[in-house]
Amino acid sequence: MYDVFITKASTYLPNEPVANDEMETYLGLINDVPSKAKSLILRNNKITTRYYAIDREGNPTHTNAQLTAKAIEGLFDEHFKKEDMKLLSVGTTSPDQIQPSHASMVHGELNIGKSIEVNTATGLCNSGMNALNYGFLSVKAGVQENAVCAGSERMSAWMTADKFNHEAENLKLLEERPIVAFKREFLRWMLSDGAGSFLLENKPRADSTSLKIEFIDFYSYAHEIEACMYAGCDKQEDGSLKSWADYPSDEWLKQSIFAIKQDTKILDKYILVKGAESLRSSFDKHNLDPEKIDHVLAHISSGYFKDGLREEFAKKGMDFPPEKWFYNLSEVGNIGAGSIFIALEELMNSGTLKKGEKVLLCVPESGRFAYSCALLTVC
Repeated sequence: MYDVFITKASTYLPNEPVANDEMETYLGLINDVPSKAKSLILRNNKITTRYYAIDREGNPTHTNAQLTAKAIEGLFDEHFKKEDMKLLSVGTTSPDQIQPSHASMVHGELNIGKSIEVNTATGLCNSGMNALNYGFLSVKAGVQENAVCAGSERMSAWMTADKFNHEAENLKLLEERPIVAFKREFLRWMLSDGAGSFLLENKPRADSTSLKIEFIDFYSYAHEIEACMYAGCDKQEDGSLKSWADYPSDEWLKQSIFAIKQDTKILDKYILVKGAESLRSSFDKHNLDPEKIDHVLAHISSGYFKDGLREEFAKKGMDFPPEKWFYNLSEVGNIGAGSIFIALEELMNSGTLKKGEKVLLCVPESGRFAYSCALLTVC
């Protein structure tokens, strides 16, 4: 078994940052009416700018595969050329197509000129960590001598007004208020586009900061809790999900079946509590001392959860002081599977990390409440 190190990190954020008052210029107005929910959601999530892979007319400027490839290209240098890549492992919530796999499309964009092993992790925010874990285990076991891992999202194209206008028109026909349900509109004001990537190798770099991966742990609570965040389906009264394939095709647009939705009631009830429970399990499993942690990077979907998360961790005996937490949510937005990559890249390249420090990564996924965490040591 080999030690595994993140030897380089790279981020790609498309176009210019989009301010709060510009969002509907890019995403459009549902039913030609400004959103009444937008200001409340933005006030709570504390996001001030985000990035979109679309222009002001809603036209695409990048595919998800292109965003991911551009982030990965930043890993290539005199020490590691693209033809040196052995494994490509990527995760996303928002692939450009159902098939082929996202990793295959990214491989094609990179124009490496040779066959490599590819792996795609699907799901929600944890898909990036799942992709990282696949690369970590492959290098650790000696199956591959290096791995490129990435997390990315291109949610803007899912959130343009034209994706919701049919539902609003249908509500008019039913003589109801033509206002799209809050669970569908909520995420329009939360999500951002971008990609982050890591190079994993079995030796640290002598001339720059490397991070040794000590462990990556995963926890799912789907045996206890129904789905909270979902797309390509709709939730029934009993909490089950009805697949898009079981709806007549004319209902797909009328009910915004493919829109990504959030059940905010169960989100508030479980997301922080189960996050603290899962992290406590890892600290017990690895016999970790919370006081030995120097930096805490927690992916949160909204600034609304920042104080609550710290409080829930403290209740479980993991009281990390405010100065140890690192966030960039307000500047880059919620990039789902890419968020933890993008945050760690910023910290890793900030010049503030010191040899021997411990960096904790925490990633929640509200899909059906799954969590991951990882411990890194600065080399």
